[in-house]
Amino acid sequence: MSKILIIDDEKDIGGFVKKFLELTPGFRVLVATSGHEGLNLAARERPDLILLDIIMPRMDGFAVLKALKENLNTTAIPVIMLTALDTDEAKEKTLSLYHEDYIVKPFKAEELKAKIEDVLSRRAQ
Repeated sequence: MSKILIIDDEKDIGGFVKKFLELTPGFRVLVATSGHEGLNLAARERPDLILLDIIMPRMDGFAVLKALKENLNTTAIPVIMLTALDTDEAKEKTLSLYHEDYIVKPFKAEELKAKIEDVLSRRAQ
């Protein structure tokens, strides 16, 4: 069973993605609605993959990604950015901090699932 953590302040997005992914056997999905909550859950639960929004209050996705990659307990967890921020600057900044993929909202649910499965299968090898 693959554990996925969604860090997104938009409860509708997190809830939709959680429900969609849980229709697939083998996925257990956790949702955090703030950067701080996401970091705590990531450290405690050690998910197999994180879906991370950038535009969040108080602690944005850039800060969360940086903290994840600086923590020895979470540095190896693959991160897929899932955000409405569609700029080259944002993509370059997250790439410099290291992420597996960058998906722009709105997104196709099946495309998201395929990218998640791709990242998880590469990690399993």
